[in-house]
Amino acid sequence: MKITFLGADHEVTGSCTLLEACGKKIFIDCGLEQGPDLFENCDCPVPSSEIDYVLLTHAHIDHSGKLPYIVSNGFNGEIHATVATFRLCDIMLHDSAHIQESEAKWRNRKALRSGQDKYIPLYDVEDADNTMKLFVTHHYNETVNISDGITATFINAGHLLGSSSILVKINENGENRSILFSGDLGNPYKPLMKECDPAPECDYVVIESTYGDKVHEKTLDFTERLAAVIEKTLSRGGNVVIPAFAVGRTQDILYHIRIIKEKNLVKNKPDFPVYVDSPLGIEATNIYSSEMTEFCDDEAIELLNKGINPISFSDLRLSLNLSESIAINTDNTPKVIISSSGMCEAGRIRHHLKHNLWKPESSVVFVGYQSEGTIGRKLIQGAKSVRLFGEEISVKANIVQMPGFSSHADKNMLLSWLKNTNCKKVFVNHGEDTICDDFAELCEKTFGYSASAPFSGDIFDLKTGKYEYLASAKRLVTKNKEAGKRARLIYDRLLAAGNRLLKVIEHNKGGTNKDLSKFTDQINHLCEKYERK
Repeated sequence: MKITFLGADHEVTGSCTLLEACGKKIFIDCGLEQGPDLFENCDCPVPSSEIDYVLLTHAHIDHSGKLPYIVSNGFNGEIHATVATFRLCDIMLHDSAHIQESEAKWRNRKALRSGQDKYIPLYDVEDADNTMKLFVTHHYNETVNISDGITATFINAGHLLGSSSILVKINENGENRSILFSGDLGNPYKPLMKECDPAPECDYVVIESTYGDKVHEKTLDFTERLAAVIEKTLSRGGNVVIPAFAVGRTQDILYHIRIIKEKNLVKNKPDFPVYVDSPLGIEATNIYSSEMTEFCDDEAIELLNKGINPISFSDLRLSLNLSESIAINTDNTPKVIISSSGMCEAGRIRHHLKHNLWKPESSVVFVGYQSEGTIGRKLIQGAKSVRLFGEEISVKANIVQMPGFSSHADKNMLLSWLKNTNCKKVFVNHGEDTICDDFAELCEKTFGYSASAPFSGDIFDLKTGKYEYLASAKRLVTKNKEAGKRARLIYDRLLAAGNRLLKVIEHNKGGTNKDLSKFTDQINHLCEKYERK
């Protein structure tokens, strides 16, 4: 009965924790790292084919994005999540797979010219297809029997449509333990989503700390502040560019702009056009607009009951294809452009920044968290120029940060939620390096709970209440280590193929002598080929 911390430890992305209990191996989240990899994560101690279940807190890629990877490497168990998480993952994982494949094609064109080794994508669309077949969906507060001795309850986390905290209860050989995984906890001041439910009592808590060092501005009127930025920028003849996560943040912004237009808060250009330039964001907006009332707050439900779409309005334009995206920047009409990715590391937003950062009449409005080392973080820290598509772009536009838009709980909200647990120990993750440590210390001072901020590779025994293993000190990743990390991923695929071959051999037991002899010769020929190398 133990947990191994694998990802989002002293970092904000790549969430993944391994729970071992009752003879089962369970992942809680399986996220992709986004932005620079600041710490070296340990290798997963078990092959993907030996993982029995995944419990998924929500659909954001930093929590779900490696699911197709473990599926491609042999995972064939159940993925438990809410209905809304399943629907969002269906579009997000396929989008991620398309990105993986496109990057591989681009890299391999360069590799072919330079004689470098072929680049293998982390996974492809077929892997995403196979992943979606493994989902088992649940409603909030439904207790699920995962396997003998293990139950899970999905609790509203208020962060994203369908987002959950997950309470896992274990009965192993008469020993009972409960552990609560917070997932990402929501900001109660954001629109559309219900406020997160109170945390239940439990023995252990794994809690995020994205804003564990900050308090959101509660009195800030987001709508009026955004309207002021839009009005001032459009009056100068500039564009308002909003880098926004396609799922969650884009829909929040549309909600506020609907109110801006309804109240005529931008008086000089009330009919200003708004472009959503993100195919993923458009698909997610359609899901938010559908029958997902289980996950919406009362105000959103009231609007829907009146036949009002809370995230739609006149002059909203959806850019579906590349030609429509390009046309946005050839049109001189002042406008609002909402595009992903939210940290400006990939996607169409980079093109819009290239066309607007050097214009003093334009504004770039940040409404979400920006990880260390990303272009978004550099811009809000006052960079004079950034490199885009091999070109140095001067930063002359007005850079605006609105942290109150965050969909994450702040320090006080996290403490308020944690207070109800009455737990034995707190593990702090999903935060920047010093924030994790400082928030763990704050938990101890505030409640007297034992608290720590584990590193990737740390193992904690839930029975004894002690760490079984502590990983070595912080290890900053260098560019050379990045190459080694990619090599390990490729080796993992080879190992998974070997495990698959063993299963095929077992499946062919009892076959004809002729078929088995031919199969054996093929295997031996392959072995001889690579033994010679």
